[in-house]
Amino acid sequence: MRYILLVLVLLTFLLTSCAPQTHQPLVYGLTLAPSGIDPHVNASSELGIPLSSVYDTLVYQDPATGEFVPGLAQRWDVSEDGLVYTFYLRDDVTFHDDTPFDAEAVRFNLERITDPALASQKAAFMLGPYARTEVVGEYEVQIHLSEPFAPLLDALSQVYLGMASPTAVEEWGDEYQLHQVGSGPFVFAEYVPGDYLLLRRNPDYAWGPSIYQHDTAQVEEIRFEFFTDPATRSPALETGEAHIMGEIPPQDAVRLTEDEGFYVEAAAIPGVSLMMFMNTTRAPLDDPLVRQALLYGTNRAAIVSTAFRGTSPVAYGPLAAVTRGYDPAVEAYYPYDATTAAALLEQAGWVDADNDGVRERDGEPLTLEMYLMGWGYMPEVGQLLASQWAEIGIAVQSEVVSYPEALEIGAEGRHHLIPFNLSGSDPDILRKFFHSQASFNWAHIDDAEMDGWLEEAARTSDETRRDALYRQVQLRVMDQALVLPIRDYVNLNGVSGSVSDLRFDAQGWFPILIDVTLEE
Repeated sequence: MRYILLVLVLLTFLLTSCAPQTHQPLVYGLTLAPSGIDPHVNASSELGIPLSSVYDTLVYQDPATGEFVPGLAQRWDVSEDGLVYTFYLRDDVTFHDDTPFDAEAVRFNLERITDPALASQKAAFMLGPYARTEVVGEYEVQIHLSEPFAPLLDALSQVYLGMASPTAVEEWGDEYQLHQVGSGPFVFAEYVPGDYLLLRRNPDYAWGPSIYQHDTAQVEEIRFEFFTDPATRSPALETGEAHIMGEIPPQDAVRLTEDEGFYVEAAAIPGVSLMMFMNTTRAPLDDPLVRQALLYGTNRAAIVSTAFRGTSPVAYGPLAAVTRGYDPAVEAYYPYDATTAAALLEQAGWVDADNDGVRERDGEPLTLEMYLMGWGYMPEVGQLLASQWAEIGIAVQSEVVSYPEALEIGAEGRHHLIPFNLSGSDPDILRKFFHSQASFNWAHIDDAEMDGWLEEAARTSDETRRDALYRQVQLRVMDQALVLPIRDYVNLNGVSGSVSDLRFDAQGWFPILIDVTLEE
């Protein structure tokens, strides 16, 4: 009898020690209620916060080293011409609905993503010059490209190219976003659009990548709720309504760091910095002297201190400093110097002859039209820029517009100045903004040499050569004063002291939730 009791006690101990540490739901505050959350279809960063724990990817990017490590693919080869990527898959993975993961599942997913009928907003474009997927064996698959595309592994490491259960996709059709099925550490349990999304621990998970610290999730449930009003985020955290809150306002982040019950997990976001694009085709910004004067006449450190409370670093070039391929040489460009700015404007023929505080040339005042979006503290940044530029004799007319309006204005070149920033861990993101045919070429630059650098960098697999090309692009952008960098984006996450081991992936947006623990 004693032996039986001893065995029962030992079994109880083993079961409780191996089980997740808490049954209390972890509440995670999201800041945007997306209109759609199918990662193959939709494009928001917000959808990846929960869904990166629902889906596994073929490869992962180590956030500490930037290296690509095995995921659903145990290893991979790239052909010498860069046109064929062969992936050798794990043979022990099942989706949450018990559908086996295999090469056919990879083919199904990539064909779904690239089907024009799906109208993918992001995932299809991330595949670049994708041609087709070939199933070589049950656990061997080849991705064929029409031309080399160096950012492919980076793309395949992101949730937008996560592997979904073919069975579930076919069963639910247009309603799949409400019934998503992956193979990740959490199961998609329930979704009420605009209200909440619930994930439950996948107890069978046993194939996580090396970037995970645990084999299975440490909390039973995660409930994602939407806090679209920035003013509600920190109060929800402080009252215990939420345990983690994304994108808290900078002033709240400063306050929370002084409270022992909370901490701020600041995740640096790679990609392009918050930049003010200068329209090089519209006078007076068609004159590089005027563009350079704007750069010298901007106290970026003061803007970051005032608008962002010093919670993010000053930007010096088109790439955020944490992005692979960043060239620190840009940090020597355009230190704040109002005297130099004034001299450049005078050299360009702009003087304040009537002493009204605004420079003029040939009877025309030096007035710039600035269009701003309402998010990301852009209106506040615009006000600070206008104030600083007034000191060197430049007047600014600013207008806050919607995102669709901004896209139209930027594309048509109706602006003098318009801001933008975008996240991305591969420096190929520069091609979206500085290639002459790019959709976000809001500087309206037409530089054949820079086009060639960007195209070659996207094709070559030689990382040393890629870095050299992207250095040339960054320096050309700053030499020509195409943009005014403001700050590198940082995602400020407020966290309850009861939460431990919160980390973010290489994108900076997506938490590695399998490792998070919550004290009762």
